[in-house]
Amino acid sequence: MSKKGYSPGKEEQGKLSVHAGHRERVKELFLKTGLDSFSSHSVLELLLYYAIPQKDTNALAHRLIRQFGSLSAVFDAPFEELLKVDGIGRSAAILIKMIPQLCRRYEEDLENGQMAIFDYEEAGKLFVKKYIGRKNESVMLMLLDSRERILYCDVVSEGNATAANIYIKKIVSLASRYDAVYAILAHNHPSGECLPSKQDLDTTRWVYHALETIEVQLIDHIIVGSNNYISLAKSKIMPELFNQELDME
Repeated sequence: MSKKGYSPGKEEQGKLSVHAGHRERVKELFLKTGLDSFSSHSVLELLLYYAIPQKDTNALAHRLIRQFGSLSAVFDAPFEELLKVDGIGRSAAILIKMIPQLCRRYEEDLENGQMAIFDYEEAGKLFVKKYIGRKNESVMLMLLDSRERILYCDVVSEGNATAANIYIKKIVSLASRYDAVYAILAHNHPSGECLPSKQDLDTTRWVYHALETIEVQLIDHIIVGSNNYISLAKSKIMPELFNQELDME
């Protein structure tokens, strides 16, 4: 039968009405209590309302959690793997993949009013936020003036999931352009492991000495893994370079 002129029967209308009523109740619950009272699958169910207007997203949310193991694992799942889940189309997969990056942009925007870095821990936490949702290894550079105020903080090199080239000329050029006094280098390990490799240590030395030629002091190299980080300066892994505590007043 052609869909033209089609109208649902009473039974189907009843199902649509109940379904619409359930969605409105879930939305109202969110407005009253926030997500703290929601289970993981309920969070996904609500989110998927905005990509899947008609189908039952509760069952689909359960399916996603079973498939990937947790709410965060669903958000971190590769786009192609999400598309393999029955009921997930392109729009829903894109919406799911937006969430970690939206979180990062939100955190970065909150930090816009922060003009200074006061200690190693503060710098480490800031970089952890900046790596939310980033799957490829990337290198970031933070430049500070003499009062430790942030002049620049952004990605200077991005590679694949296992390696990223360090563009030392770009780092030196940026430090010179912003008339920086201090610099902090950071990069992530997509594997989640924070411990530095030999290449990480060698790179730190190269960047340190390159910046030294323009009288900019590299005061730390922070390695981020998942939601954790290690500060090479604070951990005293490279005392020949980072042998002084930051003098933050």
